[in-house]
Amino acid sequence: MSTQAIETTRFLSHSAVRTIAQQFGTPVYVYDEARLTQAAQEVLHFPNAFGLTARYAMKALPNGNILRLFDRLGLHFDASSGFEVERAMQAGIAAHKIALTAQELPQNFPTLHAGGVALNACSLAQLRYFGERFPGQELGIRFNPGLGSGGTNRTNVGGPAASFGIWHEDRATVQAIVQQYGLKVIRIHTHIGSGSDPEVWQHVSSMSIGLLEHFPDAHTLNLGGGYKVGRMSHETSTDLQEVGQPVVQTFVAFGEATGRRIQLEVEPGTYLVANAGCVITAIQDRTRTGKDGYDFLKIDSGMTEVLRPSMYGAQHPLVVVPATEAAEQEQGPTLDAIVAGHCCESGDILTPSTGDPEALEPRTLRGAAIGDYLVIEGAGAYCSGMSSKNYNSFPEAPEVLYRGSDQDPVLIRKRQTLDQIVQNEVWYNVGGAMSLALVGLQVLL
Repeated sequence: MSTQAIETTRFLSHSAVRTIAQQFGTPVYVYDEARLTQAAQEVLHFPNAFGLTARYAMKALPNGNILRLFDRLGLHFDASSGFEVERAMQAGIAAHKIALTAQELPQNFPTLHAGGVALNACSLAQLRYFGERFPGQELGIRFNPGLGSGGTNRTNVGGPAASFGIWHEDRATVQAIVQQYGLKVIRIHTHIGSGSDPEVWQHVSSMSIGLLEHFPDAHTLNLGGGYKVGRMSHETSTDLQEVGQPVVQTFVAFGEATGRRIQLEVEPGTYLVANAGCVITAIQDRTRTGKDGYDFLKIDSGMTEVLRPSMYGAQHPLVVVPATEAAEQEQGPTLDAIVAGHCCESGDILTPSTGDPEALEPRTLRGAAIGDYLVIEGAGAYCSGMSSKNYNSFPEAPEVLYRGSDQDPVLIRKRQTLDQIVQNEVWYNVGGAMSLALVGLQVLL
């Protein structure tokens, strides 16, 4: 059984949890404006020698209201698809503040490029595509530096097992394509993974700056994001000032040796939003599987809102909040329980063993009853943006911005309806059979 201490809510009082749940229903995502702002300020003060552009990796949490908040605070943006580019522009983000770093170039890329969206070419094919259509123009190039790091193998985006970026040993081929089309490489981009080890990040940073020697027009080095964020109480988050200072020294040394003042770009996602978000759920059932089995708490959420545990074996703090203030005062026994989601899927578990989605690891929680709430903390990053939405036809959960105890929470995405889930389905009439079936259904109704 788990001996982990019972977690507490990060930014919502138990009273606020009950109020939001009653106002908006469950499950519901909640984001804390104060924590989002604080994280943005920390990133905007990332140590640098000759200038900084801080980009938000919008795939982590793409709600337009969050994008607008970060835009007002001074962040730029990294998009991973053409759709993300357009989504950001629809939210009012200026095209020149957006860089596209994608596995797949969108069909309308020429239009986006003409509007001012920057490109980091992520493959030799993308580089040739750009050269053929935009000879003589500026772009960035993403390299795979040959080394990666991440919270799990599935979040490692560098090294020989990752397809992201142009393999560093293909540098000569890159140079030949650049020369063939007269391109001007102004940015070198590398990224090693999400939740990466700080020491590995610093090492790859030193490796990456060496690539600049081969591209004399480059004035910017983008070192990606991926800083480790401690969601659980026993985990430690990366200190940006600590991890960034050695990089400053590397940039200064390169400048002294070459006379080039290289600007720094970073593009965190998780760091900015992970611990600024939670999901409020309701405990809708309980069961036990015998004396050698487990106690299960069943919630009205799961992989439809938070996929990371099922996908990675990722850990999220879980906090039981009594349904009433009166029940809050009762101090019953704790419970070692498996928290199960509402999907008809054995992998829909919120308490897997660390790093192993196949194994179960009971969590010590406050004693809970049906009708109590359970808050999934650390759910700001790669949750609403990476959910297995509509599985079992469950609708998308709403999103709410929490603006502090003295202001009302703001709805920033409505709960999806069943009509919206099925609105793109097209009835296929085979020999009139479907029409007859529908007529019969209407008669029964």
